[in-house]
Amino acid sequence: FCLMAAPGKVAAFRLPPLPTIGEIIKLFRLKALKQLSQNFLLDLRLTDKIVKQAGELKNAHVCEVGPGPGGITRSILSAGVEQLLLIEKDARFIPGLQMLSEAAPGKVHIVHGDILTYKMEKAFPKHLKKNWEDEPPDIHIIGNLPFSVSTPLIIKWLENVSKRDGPFIYGRTQMTLTFQKEVGERLTANPGSNQRSRLSIMAQHLCTVENCFIIPGQAFVPKPEVDVAVVHFTPLVQPKIQQPFELVQKVVQSVFQFRRKYCFRGIETLFPENGRLKRTEQLMMTANVDPTLRPFQLSMSQFRNLCNAYRKMCDEDPGLFVFNYREELRQKKMRRSLVESSGQPEQTEEENQL
Repeated sequence: FCLMAAPGKVAAFRLPPLPTIGEIIKLFRLKALKQLSQNFLLDLRLTDKIVKQAGELKNAHVCEVGPGPGGITRSILSAGVEQLLLIEKDARFIPGLQMLSEAAPGKVHIVHGDILTYKMEKAFPKHLKKNWEDEPPDIHIIGNLPFSVSTPLIIKWLENVSKRDGPFIYGRTQMTLTFQKEVGERLTANPGSNQRSRLSIMAQHLCTVENCFIIPGQAFVPKPEVDVAVVHFTPLVQPKIQQPFELVQKVVQSVFQFRRKYCFRGIETLFPENGRLKRTEQLMMTANVDPTLRPFQLSMSQFRNLCNAYRKMCDEDPGLFVFNYREELRQKKMRRSLVESSGQPEQTEEENQL
């Protein structure tokens, strides 16, 4: 879309002249904190490019996560949004963001808080709600996320997608977010790719995931050691695996527990030691999955079959779902320690793997 108004049409919203992002950083003596994995994006051509990936934002409601000094914020406002909610954890950035708020009267609401705990169920007006089967609502989440928070946050939001709560109580809210390049590759990896991981399955079974473009590390201040991927998510009308989020996550985590071994090795960890082999064989036969495939070779339909077969086994044995392989290992180790009098015994190969 273009921000230039066609002849005879109302011109797009324009911010008044403001200090550059670099000047804002100097003015408020801002410094990226390494412990918070902060990196500033100063090039407004790149921030415009990120915002374009979100789609048509004119008159939309947008939540920007971690706006920092406000580079992407300016690009969002220039796109002509109706309302912009800014959620910023670091108090040092609030004065600069308030300057932007004053330049766009009535459009910006600033929340000093943590996105991981912020309740997004009431973040937007009720009239924006759409049915899940309808087109996505006029609501967008955009963010240049600190690397330290990006993976836990996307897992939290994927769980919200699965349960249709949080920001997805309004419908299939779209997200445009930045990740380390490697994480972006995992999110979009196909079967057989070395980057195929737990994240690939959890994201792709719930959303259409698009790796939009890569931003070189040198575009950021300070320069991170890695390049950055811009990834766009649109929740699917129907998830590819029709099982509860917790069950899918448990199966997928177990399969990728030993990603370089045959997939049956990870699937074994779903079951208690007593009867483990028999139940693993039963699950793989029911799901029609070749036990000698590596985890990253499994297709989405094979993961769906595994989840459906595991759900059936859990329904037949209600105690199965709460079984924890790591806890079983820990208990075995404790028992061995009590038996052996001479110090700490050596770890087994499976304990070393974990």
